[in-house]
This record gives sequence, C-alpha cells and structure tokens, in this order.
Amino acid sequence: MPFRKPGDKGARQTDVTETMVAGRTAAPTTIEWNADQAVTQLYSEHYRPLVRLAALLVRDHATAEEVVQDAFVAMHGAWRRLRDPNKALSYLRQSVVNRARSVLRHRAVVEKHAPKALPDAPSAEHGAMGELERAAVIEALRKLPTRQREAIVLRYYGDLSEAQIANAMGISRGAVKSHTARGIAALRSVLEQTT
Repeated sequence: MPFRKPGDKGARQTDVTETMVAGRTAAPTTIEWNADQAVTQLYSEHYRPLVRLAALLVRDHATAEEVVQDAFVAMHGAWRRLRDPNKALSYLRQSVVNRARSVLRHRAVVEKHAPKALPDAPSAEHGAMGELERAAVIEALRKLPTRQREAIVLRYYGDLSEAQIANAMGISRGAVKSHTARGIAALRSVLEQTT
C-alpha cells in the first residue's frame, strides 16, 4: 500500500477516506498516516520475509529477529524524516542488511579477541599414573649398565643423533646402536615385570 504525506499534490491520495452513508458520499476526511500505523502495517506484511533475509545473512534465527526488530524501531523513530514513505520497505531492507553486516563485524572482532580455550587438563588420576610410570622408568634406567643408560638418555631424552651420541660418549656409532638396543630390551623386560 503506498503511503503519502498529507500535503502531497497530484493524484487522489491514499490517505483520504470516503465514508458511505446511505448511498451518498460524505465529505472526504484526511487521515494522516503516523509512524504507528505505518510500522504496524509494514510489520504485519513484511516481518517474516525480513527475518528470513536476516537469518540468511547472520546464520542465526534469534539474532535475525533482533536485527529486524531493531530496523523497525529505527524506522519508527525516523518516520517523520523519511522523504518518501512509499520507499519504507526499501528502507527496512537496507536497514536489515546494514545491521546484519554490523552483527557480522562484531562477531569477527569478538572471535578475534576471544581468549583461547585452554586444553583440557588431565585428571588427577592421570597425573598420578603418569608420575608412577615415570618413576618406574627412572628406576628401571638406574638398573641399567652405565653405557646403556647413557646411550638411551642421550638418544631419547637428549634427542641426539647416533653420530652426536658417539661423539659425546667417545665410542663408535655401531657401539651406540648396540648399547641402545640392549638398553631398550632390558628396560622392556624390567617394565613388563613391574606391570
């Protein structure tokens, strides 16, 4: 339904109503479309399509409803400043799109500055079990001969290559391989006996 300001000239205005009384037309009465009437009519006719539009933009139905409600409230407040009330629906669509963009910008900022979630902390039981396992490995390491223990510690705790271990221990790379293999086998058998 087109809206016209009360003072518009030209074709017959839609804000003029004629009252029929016993087959005769009474004098036309001018009714000014105020913001309440206009927004009520637009709301009843266009609320759902505008919510669908906003939902497609913001990907959230509840936020889409808020965006559309805010657009209607803003239009109601600016009704008197609206140059062409016939373009009220266009104004609403543009307002919904702009408000949806604003919501998306706000989400991006919030996500950018949101604190990073800490990884799940292991349970106390997990920590106790880990401590027992480490204690068992250390105890088993202590039982190994010195060269095997050195080779294993340098390889797996020091993360050194065979060449670096050979240089640090003053032995050949073949000896490093031999001490490491024997030490791993001894550790495996000790740890299997304790579990």
